[in-house]
Amino acid sequence: MVRSNTAMLYDSLQLGTLGLSTDAFMYGIQGFQRLLNAGRLQNDSVLAIVDFSLPSSQKRLFVIDVRNSKLLFNTLVSHGRNSGKLNAVKFSNKLNSNMSSLGFYITDNTYIGEHGLSLRLQGAEKSINDNAMRRGIVMHGASYVDESFVDNQGYIGRSLGCPAIPEEVKEDVITALKNGACLFIYSANPNYIAHSKMLQRGKNVAMNTPVMPTFHANAAVRPVQALDISAFSAQLPDVSTLKEQAPGINSPTAM
Repeated sequence: MVRSNTAMLYDSLQLGTLGLSTDAFMYGIQGFQRLLNAGRLQNDSVLAIVDFSLPSSQKRLFVIDVRNSKLLFNTLVSHGRNSGKLNAVKFSNKLNSNMSSLGFYITDNTYIGEHGLSLRLQGAEKSINDNAMRRGIVMHGASYVDESFVDNQGYIGRSLGCPAIPEEVKEDVITALKNGACLFIYSANPNYIAHSKMLQRGKNVAMNTPVMPTFHANAAVRPVQALDISAFSAQLPDVSTLKEQAPGINSPTAM
């Protein structure tokens, strides 16, 4: 029996065992495909997911080659200093908030800055993360993103809102993600889930671009012409219900 491509990818890469939540993965695939269908991604193979439902002591950055069904990287990543200590619980799109912003990003070019090789990020969601460029939110390496900090204080160091990663993997990760890949920063935050247009269900989420292989039980892998997320999307929260329950995305509880 043929199972959902997406479910099989999640299972085959043991993403659940590694800690990536099914919601983060489901939403990530949905938004990735939306951006792909809209022609906004130059790199149509790689999806990076930061799962802030995990504490910073865990490896919560997942870089996935969805075309070739490979987990390229699973590593530590920081959140903003005003978003929380061990867990990221507050988020903001405002200048000088020193908080992380949730949502979908499109990676831009690289540059050499204060932290060496760094990757610019374009926020793809209006009023949620579209100030990323103005805020200087980039992916960069940082010495405080290290397991030694977890051993000493229980959590890694925090940034000014950037998704900082370990120095030893920054060049490889940034090279894999630069120039038009999708980055999704997720949290089980009802305000974000309710207000993100990227997470709305609709016909425009049709999976028309060949991205992933199909997985068949007891059969060889072969390419397909569509990415089926129906098995997962049916489990996602109904955002219309969440909107009635959640305050505005710019409210203090959301930011």
